Amino acid sequence: MSSKNSNKDAWIALTILSSLALITMYGETMLIPALPFLINDFDISYNTSSWILTSYLIAGAVMTPIVGKLSDIYGKKKILLVVIIIYTLGTLLGGSSNNIFMLVVSRIIQGIGLAMFPVAFAIIRDKFPENKLSIGQGIFTAVFSAGAVIGLVLGATIVEYFSWHMTFLSIVPLMITLLIIVYKRIHIIDEKLITKSQARIDVKGTIILVIVVSTFLIGLTYLPYTISDTTYPNLSLTIILFSVSIVFLPVFLTTQQRAHAPIVDLSLLKDRILLPTNILIMTIGISFFLIYQTLPILVQSPVPFGFGGGPVDTAAVQLPFMILSFIISVLSGFLVGKIGNLKPTLLGSIISTLGFILLFIYHPTQLIISLELAIIAIGLALAEIGAFNISLVSAPIRLSGTSLGITMLLFLIGMSIGPSISGIYMESLKSPENDLQESYPKPMAYDLIFLTAVVISIFSVILTILVTKRTLRKII
Repeated sequence: MSSKNSNKDAWIALTILSSLALITMYGETMLIPALPFLINDFDISYNTSSWILTSYLIAGAVMTPIVGKLSDIYGKKKILLVVIIIYTLGTLLGGSSNNIFMLVVSRIIQGIGLAMFPVAFAIIRDKFPENKLSIGQGIFTAVFSAGAVIGLVLGATIVEYFSWHMTFLSIVPLMITLLIIVYKRIHIIDEKLITKSQARIDVKGTIILVIVVSTFLIGLTYLPYTISDTTYPNLSLTIILFSVSIVFLPVFLTTQQRAHAPIVDLSLLKDRILLPTNILIMTIGISFFLIYQTLPILVQSPVPFGFGGGPVDTAAVQLPFMILSFIISVLSGFLVGKIGNLKPTLLGSIISTLGFILLFIYHPTQLIISLELAIIAIGLALAEIGAFNISLVSAPIRLSGTSLGITMLLFLIGMSIGPSISGIYMESLKSPENDLQESYPKPMAYDLIFLTAVVISIFSVILTILVTKRTLRKII
């Protein structure tokens, strides 16, 4: 294939894969304005509502390294098609849900589909030369923000004038269309699959990985209950879940050391650059989802506990964040291509930290919060594009699916930790404190959530400095 045709094929693939990201994020963000309605319709607590987000993320976290490994064995396009089908079925079930159990099941199935993104990233890496990889990556990542913008605007409108069911059902025909387009238009020639001797599924390791990740993340989801009420019946269950995760973690690491074809290559976890980079990406996920679930509750809670707004107000507060995330993500791709991935990552970490500090110190109105979110968006977009690019170029090509699966696993774990932290604060600090009246989180709960975001952001700056030093030493 000529370089001209190869370049055209790369951009066609990027357009298609970006459309997948656009529609998926559109679907996820549409749920944000719907959260208070789901809490009311299903008569559930604030923390129980976190299952709507975390069940999706738990399934995605469990499946991303597995799907990444499968894509290295059987081919990225084949696995991508299968995962799109699973996601579409989960979305259809979500639109038909009439209770919280059915909705959570549908979100778990959708979460399995979330594993399409490390495969998509790997395809982009195969298609683009290294000097243009950051541009492709930046555009692909930016489309998530574009989908979020569309989701916020349409989601608020659909929820207010139709129902939250339509936030799911409107996605199904779009995903079916994209499934057909992926099948017909994405071509992967001479794909570098792993050797036949390694082309086996580590069944034992896979089962133990599922146990470790799922018990840890489910334990996180139950944790707010036990913090707010130590007599809660599932206190013992929470302890058991964390204990199982802790006990099985070294067992998993041992099996991966001995396995001929491990589901997770431990050399990728030990890498002096990949390890801190992946932890950095996890902190970005925590920071993002820490406020992702918090703001709809703050905006829509009645005065004096919140701003007394509705779904449209929630969208208005978060819209500048999403728009700037889109713009900065695109620009970051070009910036990384020009000056490398280290400086934008460090600059982004510092800017997002300053934004969270402002949010913690002063958040009296929706407008002020919206402006502070804009600063945070600039920082997180720069840091995310830079960090993901470091991870992309540092991983071996033949293990690109596996490596990106690990990276996405840690990112999703971070995205699961965020709602759990906010749930702990909101469940622990509610007013009034009796069951005779409807209760809402106290202002102190939001202060502690924003302060936690500040601490996490400062840690991300430290990680970025560490990655920068180690990368420069490697170059020298």
